[in-house]
Amino acid sequence: MVCEANETDLQIQIPAVMLPQDAGSILEDSLNGNSSVAVQLYSPQRPLVDIAEVFLWLMAVGTILCASYWSAWSARGAAIEQDKLLKDASDDYLNMEDTSATGVVDINTTSAVLFVVIASCFLVMLYKLMSYAFVELLVVLFCIGGVEGLQTCLVALLSRWFKRAGESFIKVPFFGAVSHLTLAVSPFCIAFAVIWAVFRRVSFAWIGQDILGIALIVTVLQIVRVPNLKVGTVLLSCAFLYDIFWVFVSKSFFSESVMIVVARGDNSGEDGIPMLLKIPRMFDPWGGYSIIGFGDILLPGLIIAFTLRYDWLSKKSLRAGYFLWAMMAYGLGLLITYVALNLMDGHGQPALLYIVPFTLGTLLTLAKQRGDLDILWGRGEPERICPHIHLQPSQRESI
Repeated sequence: MVCEANETDLQIQIPAVMLPQDAGSILEDSLNGNSSVAVQLYSPQRPLVDIAEVFLWLMAVGTILCASYWSAWSARGAAIEQDKLLKDASDDYLNMEDTSATGVVDINTTSAVLFVVIASCFLVMLYKLMSYAFVELLVVLFCIGGVEGLQTCLVALLSRWFKRAGESFIKVPFFGAVSHLTLAVSPFCIAFAVIWAVFRRVSFAWIGQDILGIALIVTVLQIVRVPNLKVGTVLLSCAFLYDIFWVFVSKSFFSESVMIVVARGDNSGEDGIPMLLKIPRMFDPWGGYSIIGFGDILLPGLIIAFTLRYDWLSKKSLRAGYFLWAMMAYGLGLLITYVALNLMDGHGQPALLYIVPFTLGTLLTLAKQRGDLDILWGRGEPERICPHIHLQPSQRESI
């Protein structure tokens, strides 16, 4: 080892040891107390598969499963109500445009592409501005979204038992009409998010982060919808390229993987950003967390929820539909992601690199074989017969 080019190489070998922070503190206290300290060095073997990855897989699959059924249930309820209105409506009503607010946002191909572009800009901003103050801002934004998501999920769940409270409203300044059930649930949701934000550095804070994150993802999948397979294909294809670029290709432009640096929260003094689900590695002697980003659940979840809505509206059985196969393809793709992660010795892997081909490839192939590709690609829902099609005006007057 030399410091200057003309110095003699003395072959000095200094071992470097990585210790957990708590072990380092104990060792430092012992040395400062003039105690006799003996250290034995060893390199523990990491387990091939940690149980945390199994639970994280179950969390991701379960989140999409719950969100898909909620979305499909809402879509079927809306379709039933629309059929009732059409059945009892007059001719003037049939000629009117549907201007009712459903609270659902259908994305199109343009917004799908813009989403990935905006996400890329936001990722670069996170990378460049990563600091303690900026992460604090992200925590605040995450808490706001988590409160809204948790409140929406709890209100939808509790309204089955407290139907009257969910259907009675009160006018609140700045918020308009708010149900009594929402008013009752909101303080709990706000308190939950605030407590997590204050104590997010404790060892069990990941539980609160996962609860808020799952509630936020489920709510987004309920509000934002993919109207057809065309939009879903554009969205997942762009996300596929986005994930590969920012994990692998970005090293050529920024000398390091932008996605991995942002996910770890480097230079922020925090243990990663809050926009991900994580579980501590339970049997890994090196510690750390197994993580999955919101996008790895949310983006495939949009198209999987679409398949279940289509299956229910077309009255397909579970096996004859598309949801079961899309769900299995997603689970398999995520499983392959963890296999690749372990084979690459823990180096970050873009999950969508494996999830998108499995999920999208399965849907496109299956739809082509069954002859449903044109309907799924364009209209996105089965043809529905109008109840008035067999009724003449004179017949309706005599009823």
